[in-house]
Amino acid sequence: MSAIVSETAPGHWPMIFIIDDDEAIARIVERSLKEFEFSVESFRDGTSVLRRLQVKRPDLCIVDLGLPDIDGLELVRKINELANCGVLILTGRGQTIDRVMGLELGADDYVVKPFEPRELVARVRSILRRRRVGDVAVPSQRRYASFSSWALDCAANILHSPDGSEHILGTAEAMVLRAFLQRPHQILTREQLIGQRDLSPLDRSIDVRISRIRRKLEVDPQNPKIIKTVYGAGYMLMAAVTWS
Repeated sequence: MSAIVSETAPGHWPMIFIIDDDEAIARIVERSLKEFEFSVESFRDGTSVLRRLQVKRPDLCIVDLGLPDIDGLELVRKINELANCGVLILTGRGQTIDRVMGLELGADDYVVKPFEPRELVARVRSILRRRRVGDVAVPSQRRYASFSSWALDCAANILHSPDGSEHILGTAEAMVLRAFLQRPHQILTREQLIGQRDLSPLDRSIDVRISRIRRKLEVDPQNPKIIKTVYGAGYMLMAAVTWS
């Protein structure tokens, strides 16, 4: 079996996969990213990128939802299962339900066409910066975090439940949970949890991620005991954490 190549190795520019069947749009995105020294590969359908992910891992995928062979939201889910990479949805579908579903399935950001190429590049950089912060926050000798009978494998993004079952977390979910585990019993703002300053009050992406985490951790997600909302301030992990 061929080894999977990671473009995050030292000496490589960040690798971006563009999945969009609109060739003109894909060229604009590719040209904009290359201008800022990103490495880029383009795909016109979901099947091709899933095949490519078996042998090469990007730092981020830009996904159109209107693909000819697979629903874009389903592709986002599969990318999160196969690759530990960022996901940015770039689509003409601007309905709230699509945006919420995209974030629920693990996307880091959602941009509606038409778009400003420089803004798109800025959003790509922001996602990569947040992921780098999340990746280096837990030293390699502290891989496992245990709390409230749960355990998180920070290297594999696998959450182990008290009954022994496993949940594979998307990159965005794992980053938020690690932030809580690194600072238990502390109020964390939405900006701290998402790793971004001057977050818009209308940006609900962090709330969506916390809701997904609560559905896994909490007996009653509507009355959470592990991750509490501190109204007007942020959120707090109400559990002791041990590392190994």
